This record gives sequence, C-alpha cells and structure tokens, in this order.
Amino acid sequence: MPVNDDAYANGAHIPDGASYPARWARDASAFRNGLGARAQVGLCYGPSPRQTFDLFQPEGAPKGTLIFVHGGFWRLLSPSDWSHLAAGAVARGWTVALPGYELCPDVRIAGITRSIAQAVQVIAGRTTGPLALAGHSAGGHLVARMCSEGMLPVDVMARVGHVMPISPLSDLEPLLLTTMNDDFQMDAAMARAESPIHQPAPTCDVTVWVGGAERPAFLDQAQWLAQAWGCAHHVEPDKHHFDVVDPLGDADSVMLNRLLG
Repeated sequence: MPVNDDAYANGAHIPDGASYPARWARDASAFRNGLGARAQVGLCYGPSPRQTFDLFQPEGAPKGTLIFVHGGFWRLLSPSDWSHLAAGAVARGWTVALPGYELCPDVRIAGITRSIAQAVQVIAGRTTGPLALAGHSAGGHLVARMCSEGMLPVDVMARVGHVMPISPLSDLEPLLLTTMNDDFQMDAAMARAESPIHQPAPTCDVTVWVGGAERPAFLDQAQWLAQAWGCAHHVEPDKHHFDVVDPLGDADSVMLNRLLG
C-alpha cells in the first residue's frame, strides 16, 4: 500500500461512514423537490455533460450568490449529492449555485480547475451582487485555486467577498504517494502547480475551516493553507470529514454567518 493511502482515507475512520453517500443523495433530492420551480438543475456552462450547474433561488430578490464546489477527491460525486447544503443560504435570501465538473481520470486536476473557473464566470454572468465561494475537500482546493491571480476576470473577482475552503487539499504533493494518483496521473511539477499553498495570498477574505475530529492529514492540510496565506483558520470541535459541511444547511450557523456576513 502506498504510504499515504490510509492518511487520506476518510470513510474507514468515521462511524458508519459507508452510509453517508446514500444519506446525502436522499437529503439532496428532498431539498430539490421541496424547492419546486426555484430549483433549476443541469444548466450548462461547457460542452461536457458534466459541465453543468444547479441553481437554487430564494424567495424575493437575491442578496448575492454562494457558489459551492463539491469534493470527492476529483474522482467521485456530483452536485446532485449536495443540494441540501444550499438550504441555509437560500433561507438567508441568497442564490446558491453548485457546479459539476469532469472527473479524473478522464481529465487532469488542472483541467478541473479551469472548468470551475469557467463555471464561476458563467454563474457570475447570470447573477448580480456579491459572490461567496465555498468548497469541501477537493472542492476546497478548487475554490482556493480560484483566488490565484488571473484565474478569474478582475470584475468577477472584485465581487467575491469571502472564500471558505472547507477541509481543503492545499498541498497536492503528498497525494503522489497514494493509489489515487493512478487516476490523477500527477508528477511533482503538476502537484506543485496545482497546490494553493504555493499561490500568493489573495486580497479577499478567506477562512479555512476544518473539523477537529478529521484525519491528521486534513488538519495539516488546513493549517498549511492558513499559514501560507495568513488567513483565518477555524477548527470546528468534534466534526469529522463527512459532517463538517452540515452547517451550510443551517441558516443560523456560525459557518454561514462567517461566510455570508
């Protein structure tokens, strides 16, 4: 077994971890169904069938747009697994967009980064007001990458009020020593180029968020990004990798208060 496989294995170290994907899918479907016409799914931002986003609208005029990017080690899952996490921001009067992306090994991580940048531009083009970016795990990596100079147009980046990488992968070089790299097909140069810790610190507000009960590797990854960027770093007690994102669904959570103001 490659040296870092267990370090980045989450489900095996979470009680009843295997049950979470089915729970997410069930809760996501219930949320979409309950929102009715205010839920638009499968909106295209690129030519691939996976280059789509789901859009959830609040009642009344939106205060802004939260873009949430899902995780899954760039290899798994889709926006339809996470719709329920839009509930909190929608209840606060925000539009929420969840973009999808092509997965490894069909594409490289750098290609996924470019896809998310394209998605953010398309979403920004059909919305008004401030933008907030949040992402979980691999999605945390992707929203952190959006902060790189030149990744987003200046006018789009100027609308971004807060970025929250949640349990992010900020240094990809340790992943070279996992079997997942059979799908990533990274070498050291590619891993370094895609690692947010090697980007200059952005000028927008950033909060790195992580669960206190996460695997040590994820606690390290979060700390490394916060140290590299000199940004806020929040460790949520008792939360593990699969439930650390749950507060996004709660309109009154500390997480959403921080992210949306």
